[in-house]
Amino acid sequence: MDTTGARAAHDIRVAFSRLRRRLRENYGRDDLTPSQTSVLSRLDKDGEASVSDLAALEGIRHQSVATTVGVLVERGLAARRQDPEDGRRQLVFVTDNGHTFLEERRRAGEGWLARVLETRCTEAERRTLIEAAAVLERVVRR
Repeated sequence: MDTTGARAAHDIRVAFSRLRRRLRENYGRDDLTPSQTSVLSRLDKDGEASVSDLAALEGIRHQSVATTVGVLVERGLAARRQDPEDGRRQLVFVTDNGHTFLEERRRAGEGWLARVLETRCTEAERRTLIEAAAVLERVVRR
């Protein structure tokens, strides 16, 4: 591995970890655990799924996802319905409250970040970040 590749990998990982932590701090008090957020976000993006499907997609045990889904359902952020193709299975989906919750969290985090970028970065630096984000998006695309 060349020096710039190793340095870029390290610097991006550290900055990304710090940024995620700061974004979480600015999401508000109704915060979910990282697992709950991940499952709810996945359902928001991908649509409904069974607990088994979610466990496979998230790479965690079925029992852990079942507990996570239970909390999301209890909080009214997700709901279950019977699978029309297999009556033995239940599908989990994001409720309107769940969509609103995620949107408010995203707005809070992006609002905080926009204010910080506006006050701590120059216009040229913000343009550089936009270009870097495009490069990172290309790197993570499959």
